[in-house]
Amino acid sequence: MNYKHTVQSVDIPQFMGTWYVWAGRMTYFERGAFGAQETYTWNPKEKRIDIDFSFHKDSFKGELKKIPQKAWIENQTTHAHWKVQPFWPLKFDYLIIDLDPKYQWTAVGVPSGAYLWIMGRVPKVTDKQINLVIDRVKNLGYPTQNMTQVPQKG
Repeated sequence: MNYKHTVQSVDIPQFMGTWYVWAGRMTYFERGAFGAQETYTWNPKEKRIDIDFSFHKDSFKGELKKIPQKAWIENQTTHAHWKVQPFWPLKFDYLIIDLDPKYQWTAVGVPSGAYLWIMGRVPKVTDKQINLVIDRVKNLGYPTQNMTQVPQKG
C-alpha cells in the first residue's frame, strides 16, 4: 500500500527545534534507542533542514549515537512532505501525517507505511498521551501495529 496523507500545512519555523521520539516503528539503525531526539534547524544558505538525530544505544548509559541528516521540503504548498538524506546518495520520503495545532506532538511516516515515529516537545509523557496520537494516526488509515516505546528521561 502507498500512504500519501499529510497534514494540510506545516509552519516550518514553528516545527524547527527539538523533538523527543516517544514511540515508533523504527529503522534498523534506531533499534535499542534510549533518549532518542531529533533537532531540526533551518539552513537558509542551503535552503534545507539540518537534522541532528541522537540516542543512547541499549541504555541511558550506552554509547551516544549521532546520525546527522539533511532534508529538503518536497511539497512547497503544505511543507509536510520532505526528502530526508541520512547519507549520500539516498533520499527518503518523510511525511508529516499528523501534528498538534500547538506543535506539541507530531506523527511522521513514510509512503510504504513501514516506519512511523511519534514525537513530542517534552521527553516524558504517559502511555495514554502516546496512545491518543497512535489512535489518531490509525484513524487516518496509517498502520500502527508493532510500535515500540522509546525510553526517555524527564
